[in-house]
Amino acid sequence: MSEKSRGGGAAAAPRRPRTPSAFLKFVMAVSGVFLLLYVVLHMIGNLKVFFGPESIDQYAAWLRTLLEPALPYDGMLWIVRVVLLVSVIAHIWSATLLTLRARKARPVKYAGGSHKVKGSYAARTMRWGGVIIALFVVYHILDLTVGVANPNGVHLAVYDNLTAGFAPDRWYITIFYVVAVVALGFHVRHGIWSGIQTLGWSNNSREKTIKAVSTAFAVVLTLGFVSVPLAVAFGLV
Repeated sequence: MSEKSRGGGAAAAPRRPRTPSAFLKFVMAVSGVFLLLYVVLHMIGNLKVFFGPESIDQYAAWLRTLLEPALPYDGMLWIVRVVLLVSVIAHIWSATLLTLRARKARPVKYAGGSHKVKGSYAARTMRWGGVIIALFVVYHILDLTVGVANPNGVHLAVYDNLTAGFAPDRWYITIFYVVAVVALGFHVRHGIWSGIQTLGWSNNSREKTIKAVSTAFAVVLTLGFVSVPLAVAFGLV
């Protein structure tokens, strides 16, 4: 008698090997480091708006000539964009798989009710924070990179684009920007803490210090980003 007839049907197809969770955590941590580095540099560049139009406009032009003539005009920026895109895809992919596995590994409801198991505030807002950040990034590119969603939208006229984009009558854009940056702050705080644990740099004796540093870093980053739209909206720039 064949294996097929004894088993009562066709043999089950072999399962594809599952990507190890440790590897997914490593991918999420490393991709997060690249994204965080970019975010910090981007914030520093944004703060040049407080030094006037010439400062930030020259900075934007300088970015496009980095490593010339070894690289063509805009060459370094395109390398950065590709690295960022790969990092974003890797970050979302690993985070999604880890979230789905976590849901399968633990019950989401209590025996006598429908309440979900509670986690920390930051951990529970990571998913929606990520969605807000993703939507904001799309708008931010259309607004201040491509220029199609900006009232001014002139290439390399960064100062004028910023002041037009966050003008007082566009208060709703400023609010959206602030909400997205606050979500980014929570994301960064939790991400730094999780990343340090994943990379094995954490222990019980350092836990309070790491949490304090993560929080302080996220607060500084958030204040640095929101200072620009708020300064424009209130006429300080």
